[in-house]
Amino acid sequence: MSYSRSINIFLKDGTADGFVTAELENWNGKAIKVPRSEMPDYSDREDLKMAGVYFLFCKSDDGNDSVYIGEAEDVYKRLNDHLRAYKQGKEAFYWNTALAFTGPSLNKTLIRYLEYRLFDMAVVSGNYSVLTKNVYRDTKVSESQKASMDQFIDNVCIIVSTLGYKVLDVASPAQKADIIFKCTRGGSDASCFISKNGVTVCCGSKISDKTTPSFEKCNYKKLREKLIKNRVINKNLFTIDYEFDAPSAAAAVVIGAPSNGRKEWRDPKTKKTLGEYL
Repeated sequence: MSYSRSINIFLKDGTADGFVTAELENWNGKAIKVPRSEMPDYSDREDLKMAGVYFLFCKSDDGNDSVYIGEAEDVYKRLNDHLRAYKQGKEAFYWNTALAFTGPSLNKTLIRYLEYRLFDMAVVSGNYSVLTKNVYRDTKVSESQKASMDQFIDNVCIIVSTLGYKVLDVASPAQKADIIFKCTRGGSDASCFISKNGVTVCCGSKISDKTTPSFEKCNYKKLREKLIKNRVINKNLFTIDYEFDAPSAAAAVVIGAPSNGRKEWRDPKTKKTLGEYL
């Protein structure tokens, strides 16, 4: 059950692109966002030297988003290890922003549990390419520790999303009351429903195996390639429910052609278009 939350966000230099901290009421955890270029300025922050988990957000040459998720008993030291590894050519990815979550009650066992849970959630979300290769999947925690860490994860999800990163966002499943719209043009066979932030294409939906020349020049080509790379689409099928921010984006990816999603998606029972319902 969802309920109201209050987040205290502190912008140290008055901008969202700089050093930011975020805290929730009645929670001893803390979020700390640090730009790569400002890392040396915060070597004396005790909250960064605590145990925690962290996200390293990257932008690849093709414009796609990627993320590395890790854990450390001293987050600041670990972030500097990443900087050193990149300079030495031991690490290929270049991150721009680190977002860490620390807390006085965290220890090595708990941060390993948090790391693998957040890793799995990021993979299922499919919004980012996940660069992490190895996580501790067999970490044993007690029943009470699991309950506490699951609450910690809920708070991480709220803050990560509030700060504008969709790395953990997962589309909500369709409800019985939702109207399911279909698209079958170009050999596709896809279903979607109207969701909170746009439209969600259902798991198992089939995309066209062909694309038009005009699609090769439009922005949705990169989106389709990203979803295939992240295995949201595998062998022409959606592997999860995936939310698009607009009906036309969903239709274009499914059909492989620039499309008007308000007309392409139809209720198979009434033949009404999604646009007519909207």
